[in-house]
Amino acid sequence: MRGTLTMAAPRKYPLELRERAVRMYRTAEPKPQIKRLAIELGVHPEALRGWIRQAEADRGERDDRLTTEEKDELGQLRREVKELRRANEILRTASAFFAQELDTTRRRY
Repeated sequence: MRGTLTMAAPRKYPLELRERAVRMYRTAEPKPQIKRLAIELGVHPEALRGWIRQAEADRGERDDRLTTEEKDELGQLRREVKELRRANEILRTASAFFAQELDTTRRRY
């Protein structure tokens, strides 16, 4: 399926809001409570917490989760593996078919 694009689910929160929320959290002194900031911004606290963690991973401040770039690469590699497995299955089936056709010991009617 090379060249086809799948549509991702629409984001609940715009990217600009995510970036602004993370920036507000990172630049605030003292650090605000995530729950309080989330309520101010009208977002779910766990969403904000996830955005902050992802931003920290992208900056190399965390090593307990993949960076956005690594996630994108992993997704691409998984799609490639899926495509290659499908191609291998097709080749395996075709190979078995042609092996039967070329079998000289089989009687043909």
